[in-house]
Formats: sequence, structure tokens, C-alpha cells
Amino acid sequence: MKKIAALLFLIIVFCSVKKADCQKIGDLTTLKFSVSEAPEWTALFKRSSGWFGADGIYTIPLNGKANKQVTRKDKVLFIFSDSMIGEIKDGTLLPGSKMIHNSYAILDGPQPDKSKIKFYWHTNKKGNPESVFIPKTQQAKTGDFFWLGAGFVNQDENNSINIFGYRIQTFGTGAFDFKEQGNTLIRIKGGRLADSTVQTQKDTPFTLEDSKKDVGGSFGAGFYVNTKQACAPTPDGYIYVYGVEGNAKNLVVSRVLPKEFDDYKKWTFWDGANWNIDIKKSVNITDSLSNELSLSPLPDGRYALIFQINGISTIIGLRIGKTPYGPFGPVIKIWDCKKDMEGKDFFVYNAKGHSALSKPGELLISYNMNSFNFFKDLVKYPNLYRPRFIRIKFE
Repeated sequence: MKKIAALLFLIIVFCSVKKADCQKIGDLTTLKFSVSEAPEWTALFKRSSGWFGADGIYTIPLNGKANKQVTRKDKVLFIFSDSMIGEIKDGTLLPGSKMIHNSYAILDGPQPDKSKIKFYWHTNKKGNPESVFIPKTQQAKTGDFFWLGAGFVNQDENNSINIFGYRIQTFGTGAFDFKEQGNTLIRIKGGRLADSTVQTQKDTPFTLEDSKKDVGGSFGAGFYVNTKQACAPTPDGYIYVYGVEGNAKNLVVSRVLPKEFDDYKKWTFWDGANWNIDIKKSVNITDSLSNELSLSPLPDGRYALIFQINGISTIIGLRIGKTPYGPFGPVIKIWDCKKDMEGKDFFVYNAKGHSALSKPGELLISYNMNSFNFFKDLVKYPNLYRPRFIRIKFE
């Protein structure tokens, strides 16, 4: 009893000394911040030769320290989904450009320096641009291609790069005439991106199906690496993997230890009270998100979930989380992207944060631009299809 009383006394004293911090951890509605454009980062991706546009844009620090700004000696991997390769001259898109389904770039250090970033894609036997990652698993079918989900470096597995690949099929010519066929884990052993012989692909059981609405979802929308090695402020040793499902853009979450990441039987899913081995027990812990998102630690011990409100809108939203698996507070609107809506058919989507490129007390955030009349507008606005950036500073 004396030990219990002493422990309670220490807790009371701690919360008295740190009263504001203790209250803030439980406060999911209040956040003091300022936000501004980050034009130097936006300009980094305005290019006229070779790679000149894409969406997706997840960042993976190759040192594995996902929750800390990289140093000048470190490299950051950018992964993109649909990507444009071609030439722009005097503001005009020249004939012969091609869309491939994924590409990547490597940036040396944390600064948006055009001399320190290089873009990569593959070429076929005819010398034409080709996607870097192409589905080759047993479940892959003719016509499948990969859109890339989130990724991270697993320091417990020889620094392998792990990326979710959504196997996609198109069934028409409309902007949204596509459907996910499956979910694949792409792994590059030892971080050796240039060596295709060390790339492996393994289908996962982490696709979510809603039989009533014919609207599913998938895990891989975002990672939070909550380990000491990844510089998480309050590590519990787990990797948290986020999924988005349904028209409501609901959030579901799973977790697994880094050393067991490749063993799908070891994954557990948050059922609202406990971590359950049954994916069907996953509960929706918040909604109105986008299919790509991020979770980053805040300086005060809470967490910032960053997303495009309702998937496609001009507003970037933030929800405060008490833990990496919630509960999450109401939407806090942090930025309106209307300034970038040059064309009448433009739309904005998939905002997310990039902790490895962010100074302490800040978070760099990207968002994607596109058009419902993509190829027509690309001729008029050849640089429309590229990420834009803002920077949020927490007070």
C-alpha cells in the first residue's frame, strides 16, 4: 500500500509541475500553430526535362530515422505513383511524353537543392520509359500495375526498404475508372534500390472489402515507426500501419514488431479496445480522411494526423491524436489550396507530412494537384501535375 501511495503521490506531483502538458495530452481540440507556403520545396519539383510530374510522393529517410530531420550526410527516398516523363520547352509540352505508373528520386540531405536530387525510372528494350515496380506475384494479372503506398526502412531487417504496392486495373478512360485488385509488399534488401535482383514482392491479406457498398480499402496509406531507432519520442517498439476504407474515408490501424513485419500472422488490428489478430475486427477510429496520409509526433507529446479532407477537396486537415491509434479529435483546417486551382477542372488530394525533412517544431506538408481533363490540361499547364508544399510551425 505504501508503494501504491508513493506512486500516486509522484503522479500528482508530476502533473502539478507539468499541469499544462498533462492537460494538453488529453486535449484533442486545441492546437496553436502558424502555416505558410514552402515555395523552395514546391520549386524543387517544377522541372522541364525527364521527370516533370507525378503524384503519390511519400518520403523515406534511408537512415531509418523516420521521426527526425535528416542530416547533410543522409539520403531521402521519394516514391511516386503515376509519373510523367518528357520535355517542356518555353512553357510548352513537347510531343512524345509518356506516363508510367511509378518512379522515385533520391535527395542528398534535408535541403531542397536541385543539384542534390536525382530522379529515376526504368526503360524498356526500346529505350522508352517504364515503371520501376511492376507486379510479378502469383496473384498479379495481365494489365495490373502498381500505385505505391507508404514505405519505411526496417532497421531490424538489414535496413530493407518496405513499400506497399496497390495492384490496380483500369476498366475505362474516365479519371476514376480503376479498381484495386490486391495489396503487395515490395521489399528492397539492404536498401539497394539500383539492384533489381534484390527486389522481392509478396502479396498481403491486407485489402479491405465492403461487400454491401462495393467500396473497399487497403492498408498502407501511412506508417508510423514508433521505435527508438526511428527517433520516436515515446517508443513502444511497434510499427503502426494505417489503412483507409469506404466512401467515408475511415481510418483503421494495425501494428507489428519490426522483426516480425514479414510474418503476416503476427500483425494485429485495433478493435476499439484491444489488438486483435482478426483483420475483420478492425474498427473505424476516425473518418473524412484521404487515401494517402501521415502521422507525426507533436512537440507536446500528442500526434498530428495530416490528410486532405474527404479525399478530394481544397482543404488540408489535421486531427490531433492521443496515441498513434487514437482517439483522434475533430478536423482542424490548416490550409486552403484554392490558390493553386489555375484550371477549372483541377483538383487537390492526398496531403501528408514529411517528418524527415522537417525542422524541430515544424512539419513540411505536401499535397498533389491533378485535373479531371488531365491530358488536355497538361498541354495548357504542363507543370500542373506535381506536388506543392506548405510548412506548419507549432507554437
